[in-house]
Amino acid sequence: MQGKIIRGIAGFYYVQTESGVYECRAKGIFRRDGIKPLVGDNVELNVLDETEHTGNIEKLLPRRNALIRPAVANIDQALVIFAAAKPKPNLNLLDRFLVAMEKQSVKSVICFNKQDIVEKEACERLREIYENCGCRVLFVSALTQEGLSGVRAILKGKTTAVAGPSGVGKSSLVNLLVPHAQMQTGAISEKIDRGKHTTRHSEILAVDNDTFLCDTPGFSSLSVWDMEKEELKEYFPEFAPWQGDCRFLGCTHTHEPGCAVKAALAEGKISRQRYENYLEMYDELKNKRKY
Repeated sequence: MQGKIIRGIAGFYYVQTESGVYECRAKGIFRRDGIKPLVGDNVELNVLDETEHTGNIEKLLPRRNALIRPAVANIDQALVIFAAAKPKPNLNLLDRFLVAMEKQSVKSVICFNKQDIVEKEACERLREIYENCGCRVLFVSALTQEGLSGVRAILKGKTTAVAGPSGVGKSSLVNLLVPHAQMQTGAISEKIDRGKHTTRHSEILAVDNDTFLCDTPGFSSLSVWDMEKEELKEYFPEFAPWQGDCRFLGCTHTHEPGCAVKAALAEGKISRQRYENYLEMYDELKNKRKY
């Protein structure tokens, strides 16, 4: 039987099939080969008890992609949710997430929640910062439900990983986008006796037959240590139009003379906020300890 892993907790994997959700363990061969099943994986399973809906995962089917953080597989895009205020958006953290998605060749959509409590000028400033970074920028309010139609249109027909820091209203938005989410997660919680649902683990929620959300735990920090400093510039798409015009081949756009990217920055064609975050990440990579 084939199915999709929709949730994984403490060594148990909950696999959605045409016959319902099965609680499964992964065979020892996965541990031996250093392979870890991920939420979103398509799998083959062997049913152990049809009444109790238990089984073993026998095989992972080929992945289209696999992300490290959030740890999910086979997604089409990422919807990264930050609050426009309360809490004030940590744009350095947002840029780290965007870099992580760029590195993994996953398209990101930026969604700023709580637009109902900020001035229009504040939203426009955020839009200006990110308008050239290759991402769609949306503004919504979970409280008033303004802007949700635009989010639904972007999600349609795709499997989307939803991510963001804690306290930005991510769960509220997910519950609005998937009204039966609590029903879905509640059924699993009842089966495994783990109480009220909180987003501590990645899980897939069906919006409709061809649209899925992968809800992921909130994060408060992200490192960029899994790359070299010379690689970082490739994950800032707004640098691309000028990179070939720098005086020196391999320009890092930091301190070199004749840098076309810094010239574009001075002319206001590149966001200074984004560039400063780039410099901070670059220095972090430059100073990371080698082991």
